[in-house]
Amino acid sequence: MTDQGWYQRAPDAIVPVGVAGHRVMTYSYGTSPHVLLLLNGGPGISCDYLREPMIRMVDAGYRVVTFDQLGTGKSDRPDDTSLWTIERYAEEVEIIRQTLGLGRINLLGNSWGGMLAVEYALGHQDMLNTLILDNSFADTQFQVSESRRLRAALGAETVAMMQSHEAEGTFDHPEYQAALTLLEYRHSCRLQQWPEPLLRSFGDWNRQVKLTLLGPRTFVFDGNLQYWSRLQDLHRLKIPALVNAGFHDEVTPASAMRTARALPNAECHVYRNASHMPYYECPDEYFSVLTNFLDRHRR
Repeated sequence: MTDQGWYQRAPDAIVPVGVAGHRVMTYSYGTSPHVLLLLNGGPGISCDYLREPMIRMVDAGYRVVTFDQLGTGKSDRPDDTSLWTIERYAEEVEIIRQTLGLGRINLLGNSWGGMLAVEYALGHQDMLNTLILDNSFADTQFQVSESRRLRAALGAETVAMMQSHEAEGTFDHPEYQAALTLLEYRHSCRLQQWPEPLLRSFGDWNRQVKLTLLGPRTFVFDGNLQYWSRLQDLHRLKIPALVNAGFHDEVTPASAMRTARALPNAECHVYRNASHMPYYECPDEYFSVLTNFLDRHRR
């Protein structure tokens, strides 16, 4: 384990899985029958940033399994935008669960991965022991309204500048990038130095996936998920659920609480000293909450 709270450890198994005629790379740590399957955020980035801090859950008695979603990391990267849908990605999760013989799992989704976890859970609740939604939401339009509120805190002049660049498509302009950097350090990860696995994942971003699902603008969703909402369906999920949010999170506590209240068997935890990545920003608190929740609901 490094002094920044993430692990440098080789997987116990790396297994390629066939999905939609392509290859998806999966990673497994530990041999416990209690499986924690991770769905990372992005979309379009590798699982490195989430996988490496979560390896510590092996010491807590769990087998940690994750994968580079199709189009990311060491998985195949087909040039086919028809593959970038939340429904197909949910099918990918089930193919991986079946192929690896994981049985009944604890499913943890972070950010976009939380949206994917909700979509998967609604179709495969009988395959889940628990559901953990980290820094995620179940209603895009409500989250868009919260994101606009966070952007507004930059000031009217800065917001007008960002909107001008967005209208012109000049997303690479230095002043637009500077505003994004400020938003990310306020609401994505508040550490002065970002952990190496996080930089590695962000540095290998497949933009085609992100553009298709969320659109080109950061904190404003206008891809094919812009009207996605499963809030009205969450009452169907009877399994124990944990909803996590950072006090400074880009997915605001209000958005997280909206999700938690719609789930019939959920608890919500807000990390006062974190934004979008509490497993890096306050790891002791985060892993204490996560382990306590999972241990209480072991089968």
